[in-house]
Amino acid sequence: MSRKYFGTDGIRGTVGEEPLTAEFALRLASAAARVLAPDGGTVAIGKDTRVSGYMFESALEAGFVAAGMDVMLLGPVPTPAIAYLTRSLGADLGVVISASHNQYQDNGIKFFDRQGRKLSDEIEEKIETNLLEPAITRPSESLGRASRVDTARNQYQWFAMSSVPQDMRLEDMKIALDCSNGAAYKVAPRVLADLGADLIPIGCSPNGKNINMDCGSNHPELLQATVTATGADLGIALDGDGDRLLMVDHEGNLLDGDQLLFILANARHKEGVLAGPIVGTLMSNLGLEKALGDLGIEFMRAKVGDRYVLELLQENDGVLGGETSGHLICLDKTTTGDGLISALQVLTVICQSGLKLTELAAKMPKYPQALVNVRVAGKMDLNSKSVQASVQSVEHQLGDCGRVVLRASGTEPVVRVMVEGEDAMQVETLAGEIADAVSSAAA
Repeated sequence: MSRKYFGTDGIRGTVGEEPLTAEFALRLASAAARVLAPDGGTVAIGKDTRVSGYMFESALEAGFVAAGMDVMLLGPVPTPAIAYLTRSLGADLGVVISASHNQYQDNGIKFFDRQGRKLSDEIEEKIETNLLEPAITRPSESLGRASRVDTARNQYQWFAMSSVPQDMRLEDMKIALDCSNGAAYKVAPRVLADLGADLIPIGCSPNGKNINMDCGSNHPELLQATVTATGADLGIALDGDGDRLLMVDHEGNLLDGDQLLFILANARHKEGVLAGPIVGTLMSNLGLEKALGDLGIEFMRAKVGDRYVLELLQENDGVLGGETSGHLICLDKTTTGDGLISALQVLTVICQSGLKLTELAAKMPKYPQALVNVRVAGKMDLNSKSVQASVQSVEHQLGDCGRVVLRASGTEPVVRVMVEGEDAMQVETLAGEIADAVSSAAA
């Protein structure tokens, strides 16, 4: 069965359009309860700062309570906090209401199992099958109850603090922090302030509609300007639900997920505590692969999506992986991608090494990449003759010094074209050629 609703990171779309309606959310809760907790149990529900989060929270609460499940409402907390709290509170599943890095007009729903891990494709397919059934409403004596967990944010804050050495302090460090007006707007500043950092917060004033708007990891320009204007030592950019991380060095240069992953891998390798391979994705920079290879560290590529990075890590007993976009997974610290905890791990390396962020990143050369998003009306055949002819032509021109990645996005109606090579102008031109071929084939 091919999944109709679930993409690479849960169900996502425009609020008010199928499937992102209150009625669908209620049925989804009922279907998830059938599959994951048929005999009742407890579900933890958290959300980001979108105005539509209240609506979906209420609809999901109704669906789960009607199906006989107790509901713990966590309020606005980062996605990785929900993964942690699902485990620590003993819930049978966790639910996140968020569209991650998308604008406020979108929203989404995704699940964690009782271990705080994302669901497998097979489980998501079972939930979709159960969506065909009417929503459950049990008799009064079998209904669940709902309650709010007022300590959720504090519990996650303590967990994040526990991921760094007890004696680590940031008193000598000025840090600009951009929380994207999203779910981490309270907890991230509190953690860094408690560690003693001289903090410059931006993107920490959500109003329900400004999440990811000209700020955060999607738009780091504000953070880059803030770092250079204030003389900060570095900048930290999270996305709307707090699971992505980008950083800015003291010169205003942006560091992506590949560079941050290299910094963490190199440090753990030097300490002799690195286990298994490093896992990236098809989009990971060739420079990361080569830099790790020079250190004798195995590198593997998963499909795009942090859930697939996680699966490959678990299959190969690895602990570090991530995506260029900033989804970093540190399995020696937590169970899922966590922007705040990843930032704390990089800060730990800085404190222990005495090196600046720019010095740590300099050891990984980046190959020029060109990424073009081609908007399409629906699913299209990427194996069409015209598209494949263009791809083969570009691959021939690149030879052994570059790569081509062509894939349909799992979260947006776009086809992503990525060309990587040694010459920046060449890869821009070649990516444009493939994008034109895709656009023509989609017309």
